Order: sequence, then structure tokens, then C-alpha cells
Amino acid sequence: MQAEEKKAEVESSKDSALNYNVHLFYYPWYGNPETDGRYVHWNHQNLPHWRKEEMRKWPLGVHVPPDDIGANFYPALGPYSSADPDIVDKHMAQVQSSGAGVIVVSWYPPGQADENGKPFDSLIPLILDKADKHGVKVAIHIEPYKNRSGETLKQHVKYVVNTYGKHPGLYRRQVGGRHLPVFYIYDSYQVDSASWAQALKPEGRHSLRGTDYDGIFLGLYLNNEDEHRLLTAGFDGFYTYFAANGFTRGSSWSNWKAIADFARKNQLLFVPSVGPGYVDTRVRPWNALTTRKRLQGQYFRQALQSALDAKVGVVSVTSFNEWHEGTQIEAAVPKTISGFKYEDYAPRNPDFYLHMLKEYVDKFAK
Repeated sequence: MQAEEKKAEVESSKDSALNYNVHLFYYPWYGNPETDGRYVHWNHQNLPHWRKEEMRKWPLGVHVPPDDIGANFYPALGPYSSADPDIVDKHMAQVQSSGAGVIVVSWYPPGQADENGKPFDSLIPLILDKADKHGVKVAIHIEPYKNRSGETLKQHVKYVVNTYGKHPGLYRRQVGGRHLPVFYIYDSYQVDSASWAQALKPEGRHSLRGTDYDGIFLGLYLNNEDEHRLLTAGFDGFYTYFAANGFTRGSSWSNWKAIADFARKNQLLFVPSVGPGYVDTRVRPWNALTTRKRLQGQYFRQALQSALDAKVGVVSVTSFNEWHEGTQIEAAVPKTISGFKYEDYAPRNPDFYLHMLKEYVDKFAK
């Protein structure tokens, strides 16, 4: 067998085990002194409650890594840097082991970042390269950056396509005869539907439709009123993101069949978001009511089964590594520090949730 044929066979074998209809939300916002000169995100502050009388009841301040981090679980890789090529490679190996074929990478335009982090658009080439090595594809999760609108969406989609569009690791879905990149748009409800429509409807002033920068654009579904917003804005579909069952209508498993019916009726792509649990009291100490216990995997199993029962074409997982909100399926280990014992996956192994996802991946259509 010729070398090129062998390479093609390896690539085919590598990709065939992955399901590109299973997507994992991925956060590249972590940093540490060895790689970045300082800790980023692991030293997350305790967020104050919005009501002053409630705010006074809870401690403020920041976490002090490496032992004290802003998370209820502790990563097997320690407080890592998202810019460390070895870490990204290990992450993509974990993703590959789960059978999920796509990571949905949190993204801000160049020079912008969330209030706790630093810009990380420059990491996208590294992530694309390492993902592609493992047969994993990369979609972009557009965060609520400053001055977001239909007009700026067009500018930034053009930037993404011009900068990363030729990379084989960029995720595309076939629509008709075209293979279009997929963009998740977080908190899409924060921008008026008329503004989104300027980019997402064919008649819009800044329309992307039918151009070289067209794509599949997914808005966020929280509650009933978002159905009208999504339709008027011109989105191609929607996702629910939140891993706390009952937190919103969209995140409530019992509603997914009805929401899937709405999507089918309107020819929209419905991507429910499943998660292994939720706990964020190391960054929101006042938020215990939103905690959803993992129940040794039963919570995740029920979420995955609910998505299967809704007969959806694509499912997303919140998350691979959103450690602050305790939704990660990345490997975690037991750890105790003075005054606090981290949660873990015991009696299961550190990679338990990756393996559980693997059980379900083949049940979703490929």
C-alpha cells in the first residue's frame, strides 16, 4: 500500500468513530503563570448577588490557585493554560475518546475578552490544528462582545471565514449543495431581532445569505418568547445551552419534544443542550438553588435519553470544560484543601463522563 493510501485509511478510521452531530462546548480562557505569566480564570472572583441585602450575606474576594480555584471540581490536568499545546492536544484526545465530533469554541473578536479573562482569538489556529489531528471539528461560539449587532456580526463572520475558513478542522454542515460553517450565538436575545435580521435575512442591509460568508446560525432559546425572536431574526436554528434542568423552558427536558415539534414546523435546527449536572457555588456562593447533583451519572444519562426521545438531529453538551459552573465532562480528580473538599466523580474514574457520552454517541444519527 502506498504511503498516501495508508494515510487516507488512517484518517478515515480516525474520523469514522466520531459523531459530528454531537457537539461539546469548549472554553479556551484558562491561563497559568508557566505559560501566560499569571493565572487566568482559575482565580475567578466570587460574584456579588445583584440585590444589596443578599450581597452582604456572602463572601467576596478571589480564589488563589493552584490549590484554591474557582470551581467545585478539580481538573485532572491541574489549573492548566489553554495556550499550552500539550494541554490542547490532551483535550482533543479526551474529546476523541468521547466520540463527539465537534467542539464549539467560545470566541470573542480579536482584542476582546470576557471580564475575567484576556483575548484568546489567537489560540484558534492551535485549537484547529490539534482538533484536526484527532479528527475533531471546530465550530465558533460567539459570545456577547461589545457592540454586537447584525452589522458587526457580518464583520466578524467575514473575519472568521477569511482567517480560518480554509482550515480542514473548521466544522461545516451541508445545506443543499453548499457546506456552511456553523455559528452558535450566545445570549442572542440581548440583541434586537431586527438587528440580527439585517445580517441573517436575505433582504437585510448587511445580509450574509447567498454570499461566501453564509453559514448556519444558531440562536439561544430560553423561553416561549424566543420562538418569535428567532423566527423574526432569521436564525437557522437554536440551542438551549443551560445544563440545569428546569432553569429555563428550553433547558427543561420535559419540553424538548414540544420544542422539537416547533422547530420541525418552522424548518429550524433544534440542538438541545445536555449536561452532567450543575454547581457554581465557588463563584456564585448564593446560587445553591440552581445546583443539579450528578447522581453518579444518572442526571447525565437522563438528559441524553431525553434528547434521544425528542428525536433531534444534533445534540450539544454543556460542557467539556466550563469548570466554574461544574458542567464539565473533562477528567476530574479528588482533592481536599484547608476548609474545602472538591467534588469528584467517585466511585467512578476521572474520565467517567467521557465514557458515558461514548455509550450514547452511536445512538444519535451520524
